[in-house]
Amino acid sequence: MKFTKKFFIFLISSIIIYATFLIVSDLTKLSEHIIDFKIEYLPLIISLVSAGWLALYFRWILLLKNLKYSFPHKQNFPIFLSGFALSVTPGKIGELLKSQLLKEKFDLPRKISAPVILVERFYNAIGIVIISLFGILVFDFSGIVILITACLLVLIFLILRYEKLFNILIQKFSKIKFLSKFSNSFLDSYDVIKESTQPRIFIISSTLSSIYWILESIAVYFILRSFGIDLLSIFDVIPTYATSIILGVASLIPGGLGVSESTLIGLLSLQGLTISTAVSLTIFIRLLTLWYSVFIGFIALKISGAFSLNNSN
Repeated sequence: MKFTKKFFIFLISSIIIYATFLIVSDLTKLSEHIIDFKIEYLPLIISLVSAGWLALYFRWILLLKNLKYSFPHKQNFPIFLSGFALSVTPGKIGELLKSQLLKEKFDLPRKISAPVILVERFYNAIGIVIISLFGILVFDFSGIVILITACLLVLIFLILRYEKLFNILIQKFSKIKFLSKFSNSFLDSYDVIKESTQPRIFIISSTLSSIYWILESIAVYFILRSFGIDLLSIFDVIPTYATSIILGVASLIPGGLGVSESTLIGLLSLQGLTISTAVSLTIFIRLLTLWYSVFIGFIALKISGAFSLNNSN
């Protein structure tokens, strides 16, 4: 499996951005906060984040079974997790790697798997908007953010449900180099997307997506507690974290890098935390959520045989 220069540039940019956060903050206070981290919270935090992945995996199984496809968990689960390795791409389009793995392992046509992965992104957005409703009670501007995001999701839903609009969108995206090889798969698989957004599947998938975001938000809450921060309740943390994720996704920057972090630092500061404390918390939050999943994703790539498969082709 080969990684482009852009991927490594992104990793280097990540290091630079996190280093910048460290430099502009009070390094002395930052080191004190790190020392204050209560390691006994780590197993709970990791367990909550990982449990959230199970909710997404159940959704993955549901979407495939709805299309009359079922694969052994021993092989299917690593393939599912492998998508996390490239989740730091814009809109997480790097997760389309799963489509190639399913083709290699089970000869599942891309016209089936690619649209399922697209629908996954849609349900992730639905879930984050649902739990963001708590934000209306915490931040005055959250209502505007949620309204704009909800309107976009309604538009996306209409595109997914109406074939003519869907085909127009896919033709536009087919001009993007990375997506061009998947464009025919999307054009030939409108029925798959329509079937994956029918009412029953929509409700169950949206619920599982919400559970994922809630579990990750609870993990964020315990990250705060691990630093001895009890200023925010779980009902404050959920919309704070959700809002930072929404703005990060809306930026279209890979992984929301810089945008999600800056937003989270700002929102934590608005709720009474010092900048140095907010920076410390944000770095740990991103390491134990986003970057932990990327790390596990690369392990899953190895287990699923992605590197050897691509090298042999």
